[in-house]
Amino acid sequence: MIYTIVKYGDPILETPAEPVTEFDTKELHELIADMFETMYSAKGVGLAAPQVGLSLRLTVIDCSVGEDDAQKLALINPEIIFMEGAQTGEEGCLSVPGFREDVTRARKAVVRACNVRGEMFEAAGEDMLARAMQHEIDHLNGILFLQHLSPLKRDLIRRRIRKMTKAGEW
Repeated sequence: MIYTIVKYGDPILETPAEPVTEFDTKELHELIADMFETMYSAKGVGLAAPQVGLSLRLTVIDCSVGEDDAQKLALINPEIIFMEGAQTGEEGCLSVPGFREDVTRARKAVVRACNVRGEMFEAAGEDMLARAMQHEIDHLNGILFLQHLSPLKRDLIRRRIRKMTKAGEW
């Protein structure tokens, strides 16, 4: 099932998500599969549960955009436990379509999370994967990439979105 992606302006995007407490259920397996399907259909590399209207600390990431199953990563109740270095690069967001800006993030990141069975594991990423991990975990904490921009850039984007909303284009 492909979910509708929630757009900027919906309060769920700026509210910290609730931890997942039930693991290895049919519903959780289906949700993860549906989130990957939704992300691929939107041509994204990451998708967090709040972006599909669910207040759950769950995100899926695949920097290969469906080309390599080995790169599929589902992170449940993730936390970043290590970051190193810096990288600045263009970032966008499926919940803020049509807007891309340079964001500085750590170049390396290590995340501790649960898998679908509730077992803890660690995943390390560099460059694009590290960026995606940080971006998606921000979503789980109620933070959008816009908050990493200068106040001026953030305000300009918000104004454009307000105009688009008034015109029925958002």
